[in-house]
Amino acid sequence: MPNRTRLCAAAAAVAAATLLTVGPLSPPASAAATAAQQSRAQARVNDFFRDYRQAVLHKSHSAPAQVRARYLAPDLDKRLDAWALKHDADPVFQDRNAPASWKTRYEGSSAGHSTVVLTERWSGGRSQEVWYSVRLSDLTINDLEAPPK
Repeated sequence: MPNRTRLCAAAAAVAAATLLTVGPLSPPASAAATAAQQSRAQARVNDFFRDYRQAVLHKSHSAPAQVRARYLAPDLDKRLDAWALKHDADPVFQDRNAPASWKTRYEGSSAGHSTVVLTERWSGGRSQEVWYSVRLSDLTINDLEAPPK
């Protein structure tokens, strides 16, 4: 093998080894897309809860039913109405009073949905988690429930 060919082969081997050692310079496109879905679903739940709370506290021009219609799947909205009648409490807060604060966290995604956990906190120190399911195709909230046991 001539020296020039050996030199080119050696340079190619060094370049390949360097790329394997360094690894990719940016995350794969699928990881970026997943992160975007997570943050969009989490933002959607936060926006819904903020807008709904403002409506319940009469600090908005929207009524609670209007906010629910804007963010929730119709089937979920009907189930929440039934829950409210049965429990004599707000179906979103799952309490008679609005929480003083809340926070959200992403829990996972599968089958075109993301799960976002919303932790409600009341002024007395009590808190509870509510798990939201967000359809990723249109960011509609299609379920909310107590945490799995």
